Amino acid sequence: MAKVLIVDDSPTETYKLANILERNGFSVLSADSGEQGLNLAREEQPDVVLMDIVMPGLNGFQATRQLSRGKETQHIPVIIVTAKNQQADQVWGERQGAKAYLVKPIDEKQLVSAITNVLN
Repeated sequence: MAKVLIVDDSPTETYKLANILERNGFSVLSADSGEQGLNLAREEQPDVVLMDIVMPGLNGFQATRQLSRGKETQHIPVIIVTAKNQQADQVWGERQGAKAYLVKPIDEKQLVSAITNVLN
């Protein structure tokens, strides 16, 4: 069972994502800030990280860059999950190391497919 870390400052979004993931057989961890997400990723070594962009403190772009370039975490794929649907944001996310970019509201099949793709 793959372990997925959700990093999102919205309890509602975290709840929605966690429900989808658990229904599809994933184990779920969550963090409500970029800083907490980085720490949890280092400690727990999840199989994939779902990263929101707009968060107070360390934003999702900054956290993704640190995860994708850190020795302990560079092997963990990051999928950005955000309401920001501009092409420039997607390009910037990929430059920070994100392996996929999904726009909220999230479609269950699209989410599961994206996770499966980055794990293979």
